[in-house]
Formats: sequence, C-alpha cells, structure tokens
Amino acid sequence: MILLVEDNEDHAEIVMRGFRAHQLAEPIHHVTDGETALDYLLRRGEYADPEKSPRPRLILLDLRLPKVDGLEVLKEIKQNEELRGIPVVILTSSQAGNDVRMACDYHANSYVVKPLEFKKFTELIRDLGYYWLDWNVNLGLQDASAEKRAAELTVCIPGQPTEDDKGSRKEVESA
Repeated sequence: MILLVEDNEDHAEIVMRGFRAHQLAEPIHHVTDGETALDYLLRRGEYADPEKSPRPRLILLDLRLPKVDGLEVLKEIKQNEELRGIPVVILTSSQAGNDVRMACDYHANSYVVKPLEFKKFTELIRDLGYYWLDWNVNLGLQDASAEKRAAELTVCIPGQPTEDDKGSRKEVESA
C-alpha cells in the first residue's frame, strides 16, 4: 500500500493513474493534508483500527500541505520507531535549497521535484514506482516476502565476512 499525501487533486490523479497504467498493483490511500497523514500513520481518530490503516510500503509526500507542513510530517515519521523504516519520497514542486536541506536533515529517502510537463511527470511516476516497489529492497519491511526478496538479492563480496545459515561468521571464497 502506498500513502499519497498530496493536496493538489490534479497531481494526485496523475500519480494514481501513473501507477495503474504501469501495473504497479499497490493500493493507494490518498490524503490531502499533513494532519490526516499523521492521523493515518499514528492510528488516531478514524484510523485507530489497524485494519483501516495498514502500514504503507511507501509514502509519497508533498511539502506544501494544509494543516501540517510536509517537512513536519516527515520529521514525525522519522522520529517514530514504528514508522522510520518506511521509505518517504518527497514529491514536490519546490526546488528551494532550504527545503532540500531540511528534507535531508529529517532523513527523507528521496527528494524529487515534480516536472511541469505532463509526459515527464508520468514518466517520473513510472520510474518512482518501479524503483521503490519493484527494484529496491526495503530493509524496513518486516513481512516474510520482503525478507525473502532481500535474502535473494544479497550480494556477497569475496573476502568479506558474511553469516551462514547458522549465524556463524565466515569468509566468502573467490570464484
């Protein structure tokens, strides 16, 4: 599941259509302000039931949001032990150096500026989806399929210590 935090309905629609068009079969929960995003993530109010607020695999977060600013939402996420492993991609129109710096300081996983051109925006959404949901191994995920995928993609470098199945350390031999 993807949590999309975007107050611009047109941008939200482009994101949702882009994921559907490229068959990135993740449900998207869209909220339009930072306060609702925090309610969802912290399971407050209408989202108190975990069945109604499953943990997202990815958060796409705009910066300029009503009620609670996107940078404040990011800060809350990354300070929360249960949430900090969820990748947060800042998806914004802001190229302001201070915004980029603050997002980095608050541990955003990526900072992406929305292109103005429609075609480039849809290509960006496609690439973001493939990267974060297909190609990238999210070590913050705790489900069995993620652990299995992470194990399959682990790269062993000859001469570097690793752990065998019993947890003891050993050297990887050169081929």
